[in-house]
Amino acid sequence: MTITRHRRRRARAVSAVAVAAMAVGMAVPLALPAAAAGSTLESAAAETNRYYGAAMAGSYLNNSQVTGILQREFDMITAENEMKMDATEPSQNQFSYTNGDRIVNWALQNGKQVRGHALAWHSQQPGWMQNMSGTNLRNAMLNHVTKVATYYKGKIYAWDVVNEAYADGNSGGRRDSNLQRTGNDWIEAAFRAARAADPGAKLCYNDYNTDNWSHAKTQGVYNMVKDFKARGVPIDCVGFQAHFNSGNPVPSNYDVTLRNFADLGVDVQITELDIEGSGSSQSQQFAGVTQACLSVARCTGITVWGVRDSESWRASGTPLLFDGSGNKKAAYTGTLNALNAGGVRATPGGTTTQPTQQPTTQPTSQPTTQPTSQPTTQPTANPTTPPPTGSGTCTATYSEGEKWNDRFNGVVTIRANGNISSWTSTVTVRSPQRIIATWSGSPTWPSANVMTMRPNGSGALANGQTASFGFTVQHGGNWTWPTVTCSAS
Repeated sequence: MTITRHRRRRARAVSAVAVAAMAVGMAVPLALPAAAAGSTLESAAAETNRYYGAAMAGSYLNNSQVTGILQREFDMITAENEMKMDATEPSQNQFSYTNGDRIVNWALQNGKQVRGHALAWHSQQPGWMQNMSGTNLRNAMLNHVTKVATYYKGKIYAWDVVNEAYADGNSGGRRDSNLQRTGNDWIEAAFRAARAADPGAKLCYNDYNTDNWSHAKTQGVYNMVKDFKARGVPIDCVGFQAHFNSGNPVPSNYDVTLRNFADLGVDVQITELDIEGSGSSQSQQFAGVTQACLSVARCTGITVWGVRDSESWRASGTPLLFDGSGNKKAAYTGTLNALNAGGVRATPGGTTTQPTQQPTTQPTSQPTTQPTSQPTTQPTANPTTPPPTGSGTCTATYSEGEKWNDRFNGVVTIRANGNISSWTSTVTVRSPQRIIATWSGSPTWPSANVMTMRPNGSGALANGQTASFGFTVQHGGNWTWPTVTCSAS
């Protein structure tokens, strides 16, 4: 869509307001004040017809303080890991909704709405899917989208249909992944399948590092959305993860980015907000993000990625609105003040739904918490690739993932050398490193620097088949790769 000169001028003006707000706190209110001051994030956001949400892990249900904060402050819930591909389809065409249902049912029973996260993603795929390619993978992905979206039909406000499909760097192109290699139209196919399965839910594309309007990745996603809208591909919204820190602060043109996407005819949502830091600086950045959303009519809501600092995937960076004891931080006050200062009333468009189905009976089994991590900025360290190691009838191979200033992701691939009924992998990190998040497995901790990972489920692999799991390491200045081994039974 062509942006008129008048629209460009307006975007720059609001950007200046956002920058000023981040610099001096809440001295500059937005143009349209809210009708009344809200005492909670939920009530303050509602004054401008927006939601304020939080990500929720299944383990939160066992913590009355956390659920109390969720009940009081938030009206939109996103499952951290319990509705992702590996959690909902651990074996091909055998679906498991127990842990996702616990979160969805809690949300609906407490008057909350739910964002579904996520239907199709190159990461956190179940092992059986990682071993597929081509037409078989494409069909399996579409079957997954259809079955999961159909199961939760009527309960989901919006789905992150496709997650993180664009590459970092200056190319502005797609990420190379097993899904991308099934054909460049795989994202479109996923959206069409999701619309057919649940015509009432909003369908979103979700990604990180798309906050700065001038970045190539932002432009790549923008061009995809523009193309989809022009051709009638069913896309209703774009999610901006918004993971910020000192090396990747809130950009001064953040509101410009939100507005330009909204001008394509989609809602924009801040989906995974956390900002490392403390005190007034952190408070001002949270306020700036809030004001940017409030300045765009189709910015329909904000979700923070967690509740208390202590449960965050970036816990050492204290990136959330409540401290580890559940106390409101300065960032909470800055956010609440920004919401109460008012803004343009949200006018969401396209498909929308209110949950119409009653929650199903709460299961009693406890979920396995699988913290997630999202990339932000890339450091330059590049260790030498270690050779595969292992023992018995399986081999463990380590490969590096996303990297940040203070942490990095790693992925371990388990390969069966002969048929095995299960496997166990040991990951050893070196002081002062520590593992702060894991996914696609069940970890135990024999010692502070040793993690033992076992599969979710049986772990049976035929000769030559592989499975993988991942983790995030807080490196403390030591970029040495972990040592990994495998034993099989």
